[in-house]
Amino acid sequence: MAVDYKLYDESRLADVARLNLDLAAEHLDLEEGLRDILRSGQREFIVHFPVEMDDGRLKMFTGYRVQHSLYRGPAKGGLRYYPTLDLEDVRALAALMTWKCAVMNLPFGGAKGGVQCDTKQLSQEELERLTRRLTWEIAPIIGPNADIPAPDLYTDAQTMAWIMDTYSMFKGYTVPGVVTGKPVELGGSLGRDTATAQGCVYAIREAIEVLGMQEGAHTVAVQGFGKVGYHVARLAQKCLGLKVVAISDTGGGVYNRSGLDLELVLGHKLETGSVTGTPGTDRITNEELLELPVEVLVPAAIENQIRADNAERINARIVAEAANAPTTATAGKILDERDIFVIPDILANGGGVTVSYFEWVQNTQKLFWSEDDINRRLDSIMTRAFHEVLQTARQNKARLRIGAYILGVQRVARAKQLRGIFP
Repeated sequence: MAVDYKLYDESRLADVARLNLDLAAEHLDLEEGLRDILRSGQREFIVHFPVEMDDGRLKMFTGYRVQHSLYRGPAKGGLRYYPTLDLEDVRALAALMTWKCAVMNLPFGGAKGGVQCDTKQLSQEELERLTRRLTWEIAPIIGPNADIPAPDLYTDAQTMAWIMDTYSMFKGYTVPGVVTGKPVELGGSLGRDTATAQGCVYAIREAIEVLGMQEGAHTVAVQGFGKVGYHVARLAQKCLGLKVVAISDTGGGVYNRSGLDLELVLGHKLETGSVTGTPGTDRITNEELLELPVEVLVPAAIENQIRADNAERINARIVAEAANAPTTATAGKILDERDIFVIPDILANGGGVTVSYFEWVQNTQKLFWSEDDINRRLDSIMTRAFHEVLQTARQNKARLRIGAYILGVQRVARAKQLRGIFP
């Protein structure tokens, strides 16, 4: 029976995750029992814990860790600190990690977690105490062979360093492989900071070649100027010769049809807090950026940016989803009907988890690879994954997004079938 889009609320990440799974399951003709297993996830851990604030008060926080799948290996996924974080979103994000790891063919399952908090209201000392207490609470279910956290929204390398140290104290010896995204001095990997962006640029390169687009200064617009967006713009310019004509952040965007000076834009943002107002640029809104006539559009900010109400006005030839779920399902159908080539999020932003895998391998095998080694290995995996997704989509006469989910779901389902049910 065909999947009815009307039964899913596209504004809810959980419904989007369930819809993509159901669409893939229909193509694979998975039995209902196996579908239920893949929908449900394996383990959910909720913790409530106190943290001593700088003024001596005790404040309670709620943390989550959801392990969606362990069928292909240890769980892998980020930890985010966010005011509105809830269990439903964490479940959906954990499932997304399962399919992403499977699409990249990494020996991981998917997980996600975090704490419901506003980091802007916490001092560095309070953040450290919160992180160490969270680590203590979830220590029984994480570890290099069980579940390996990584940075996400409002967490970073320093957060991972605190987790590694706390977990190591708990074990009685240093365990660098318990997290990825650590400082290089503590066993982190070279290339990790730019991995998501670098992988996205490799995927864009393959799309340009597959579409037969002539070489030249193709234009690109990037929504988002954070850890991913800035590096996508920089690397697209440096590695592919693309001309970055627009970029934005939460305050709005800047546009120059002759091309932006990215270092000038970055300097302006560091000085003023926003890219808007950069000398020599025109101010545009985030909505206007999405609708610019460019060859490549990179949504690298937040979810639900390309929707049914603006999909008809997207003018890019390629949309590379560096962000998670920036395009709704209905909008995706519209883009497909308009012959716009969408590189889905679980492929386009798979570089981050891939280099996290490299870091984990280096930690567990006591290795240290050069940045050239990292990028060469990442290029190989991204290129292979891109063409596997493309082939799967073509074989199933489906959009690239559905092709990616078919590939990922099939790999996880097969792993579960081979492992069977215990006891």
